[in-house]
Amino acid sequence: MFIGEYQHTLDAKGRMFVPARFRDDLGDTFIVTLGLDNCLFVFPQEEFSRLKAKLDAVSITNKDARRFARFFFARASECEMDKQGRIMLPANLRDYAGLTKDVTVVGVSNRVELWNSDAWETDHSFDKFSPDELSEKMELLGL
Repeated sequence: MFIGEYQHTLDAKGRMFVPARFRDDLGDTFIVTLGLDNCLFVFPQEEFSRLKAKLDAVSITNKDARRFARFFFARASECEMDKQGRIMLPANLRDYAGLTKDVTVVGVSNRVELWNSDAWETDHSFDKFSPDELSEKMELLGL
């Protein structure tokens, strides 16, 4: 399970350190792809395979499913950590998420998200929800 928020920096070659707490759960190779909300999703191979199986089960005649599959798989990249625990993020993925230097790495249960740190701070300020609003959202989700 991935939890927590970490601050990292991209180097000039587009490499960044993966938080040590995430390395074992990600494994030697994992998938980085376009995420929702202009971030990148990072999946361990096993979790990516589960998601792929779910998408494969949706009929090819479903236009929304085809569009999402293209969005999700077309730019997906298999990544590997080097001996120092760094990964190389492809330029097209960095561009999509606006990753230039400061990266916020967020554990979100079954995946890791990579965010432009400024965007993370702007969009995910925890003072945006009052406890009452948060409880209402949780209730809507059945939590």
